[in-house]
Amino acid sequence: MTDLLELAIAGLMSGLVIGLAALAVTLVFGIARFANAATGDTMTLGAYATLGGTAATGSLIAGGAIGILAGAAAGVIAYATVFRKLERRSPVAALLASIGVGFVIRAGLGLVYGHGQQVFQLPLVRPWRVWGIRIQPTDLEIAAAALATLAAVFLILHATPIGRQMRAVADDPDLARVSGIAPRRVMIALWALAGGVAAVAGCLLGIKTVVAPEMGWDMLLPAFAAAILGGIGHPVGAVVAGVLLGIAQETATPWVGFTYKIALSFAVLLLVLLVRPRGLFGRIEGVR
Repeated sequence: MTDLLELAIAGLMSGLVIGLAALAVTLVFGIARFANAATGDTMTLGAYATLGGTAATGSLIAGGAIGILAGAAAGVIAYATVFRKLERRSPVAALLASIGVGFVIRAGLGLVYGHGQQVFQLPLVRPWRVWGIRIQPTDLEIAAAALATLAAVFLILHATPIGRQMRAVADDPDLARVSGIAPRRVMIALWALAGGVAAVAGCLLGIKTVVAPEMGWDMLLPAFAAAILGGIGHPVGAVVAGVLLGIAQETATPWVGFTYKIALSFAVLLLVLLVRPRGLFGRIEGVR
């Protein structure tokens, strides 16, 4: 039972990271109306930028801020150079373009940093024991950073003018446009926000594991599965589903092994699409 609880705690930590990545996916889908496959590689960019910023400044907090700025800048640049030109095209075209953007980011990182694994130079600390359960202080710091990021995102969405405009565009783009909302400004804010959130997820994943050019790509499937499970386009649902998926993956490790726990994402994705396509928090929309 103790081992299972420790796995559940580890799953909670990884689930928060998956939830952040799924939130970045669902933000773009809710407004731009396509699945952004470059989210994973934006995570990787954020991790490398944080790693470089930490080495340059000697502060992980300052490095994290640099990583967030890099992710936000990457999102805005990708929108300005690629996705803006595809706004009138099919969502499939934007999806394929996002795969290309992800490949460009990954290849660039591989050329600059190589394909070897890198780690954050953090001090070693002893785990805490609470009722016989080992808890890593680093895990608590990762959870606190993830929760703070989630709180900031939902504060932006619900308590700021640009956030309310984003939600208006997500609910009814045509009505938002005739109401005087500038779509270009909303899209720039969206891509900056989604890129920053993905960068935070990548930074936290790199701290927890290692930093490599493929790390974000490997996280993309769980992020998509969580976004669909929570109800695509539903931010709260994406976070809750990410946490559930992370706990399920970690607690299943003793039975399926570390290598095959990712298969749970495939199973969840297939099950949701077959049984409840709208997800846990999604709603059925009428079409006329």
